[in-house]
Amino acid sequence: MAFYAVGTDPVESYEKLAAYRDKQGYPWPIAQAGDGMLSKFRVLQQSTKIAFNGRGTVVYRDLFGMGSDERWRELFDELWSSG
Repeated sequence: MAFYAVGTDPVESYEKLAAYRDKQGYPWPIAQAGDGMLSKFRVLQQSTKIAFNGRGTVVYRDLFGMGSDERWRELFDELWSSG
Protein backbone atom coordinates (compact mmCIF):
# COMPACT_ATOMS: atom_id res chain seq x y z
CA MET A 1 0.00 0.00 0.00
CA ALA A 2 1.30 3.46 -0.85
CA PHE A 3 0.25 6.78 0.65
CA TYR A 4 1.00 10.06 -1.13
CA ALA A 5 0.21 13.60 -0.09
CA VAL A 6 -0.64 15.43 -3.31
CA GLY A 7 -0.24 19.20 -3.52
CA THR A 8 -2.88 20.90 -5.63
CA ASP A 9 -1.90 24.56 -5.42
CA PRO A 10 -0.47 25.50 -8.84
CA VAL A 11 1.80 28.17 -7.33
CA GLU A 12 3.24 25.96 -4.59
CA SER A 13 6.48 24.34 -5.69
CA TYR A 14 7.52 20.76 -5.07
CA GLU A 15 10.38 22.11 -2.95
CA LYS A 16 7.95 24.00 -0.72
CA LEU A 17 5.82 20.86 -0.30
CA ALA A 18 8.93 18.84 0.58
CA ALA A 19 10.07 21.45 3.10
CA TYR A 20 6.66 21.43 4.81
CA ARG A 21 6.63 17.61 4.91
CA ASP A 22 10.11 17.55 6.42
CA LYS A 23 9.28 20.26 8.98
CA GLN A 24 6.21 18.30 10.11
CA GLY A 25 8.14 15.01 10.21
CA TYR A 26 5.79 13.24 7.81
CA PRO A 27 7.31 10.05 6.37
CA TRP A 28 5.26 9.73 3.19
CA PRO A 29 6.18 10.77 -0.34
CA ILE A 30 4.63 13.83 -1.91
CA ALA A 31 3.53 14.63 -5.43
CA GLN A 32 1.97 17.48 -7.35
CA ALA A 33 -1.32 17.20 -9.21
CA GLY A 34 -0.84 16.78 -12.94
CA ASP A 35 -2.79 18.63 -15.61
CA GLY A 36 -6.46 17.73 -15.42
CA MET A 37 -6.13 15.61 -12.29
CA LEU A 38 -8.30 17.82 -10.09
CA SER A 39 -11.18 17.92 -12.56
CA LYS A 40 -10.87 14.21 -13.33
CA PHE A 41 -11.33 13.34 -9.66
CA ARG A 42 -13.81 16.19 -9.04
CA VAL A 43 -11.61 17.86 -6.41
CA LEU A 44 -13.35 21.14 -5.67
CA GLN A 45 -11.96 22.13 -2.28
CA GLN A 46 -8.81 21.82 -0.22
CA SER A 47 -8.05 18.72 1.80
CA THR A 48 -10.11 16.37 -0.32
CA LYS A 49 -9.27 12.82 0.72
CA ILE A 50 -9.45 10.05 -1.89
CA ALA A 51 -8.41 6.41 -1.47
CA PHE A 52 -8.02 3.89 -4.28
CA ASN A 53 -7.87 0.13 -4.06
CA GLY A 54 -5.25 -1.95 -5.87
CA ARG A 55 -7.34 -1.88 -9.06
CA GLY A 56 -7.45 1.92 -9.12
CA THR A 57 -11.10 2.16 -8.07
CA VAL A 58 -12.04 5.00 -5.72
CA VAL A 59 -13.14 3.33 -2.48
CA TYR A 60 -13.27 6.39 -0.23
CA ARG A 61 -13.83 10.11 -0.71
CA ASP A 62 -14.27 12.83 1.86
CA LEU A 63 -13.83 16.58 2.18
CA PHE A 64 -12.12 19.03 4.51
CA GLY A 65 -13.01 18.38 8.14
CA MET A 66 -14.88 15.16 7.34
CA GLY A 67 -13.95 11.61 8.31
CA SER A 68 -12.44 10.54 11.59
CA ASP A 69 -9.10 9.09 12.60
CA GLU A 70 -10.93 5.84 13.35
CA ARG A 71 -12.42 5.72 9.83
CA TRP A 72 -8.95 6.28 8.30
CA ARG A 73 -7.51 3.43 10.39
CA GLU A 74 -10.36 1.15 9.28
CA LEU A 75 -9.85 2.15 5.66
CA PHE A 76 -6.10 1.51 5.77
CA ASP A 77 -6.71 -1.86 7.43
CA GLU A 78 -9.21 -2.76 4.68
CA LEU A 79 -6.85 -1.67 1.92
CA TRP A 80 -3.88 -3.45 3.50
CA SER A 81 -5.76 -6.73 3.96
CA SER A 82 -7.19 -6.66 0.43
CA GLY A 83 -3.65 -6.36 -1.01
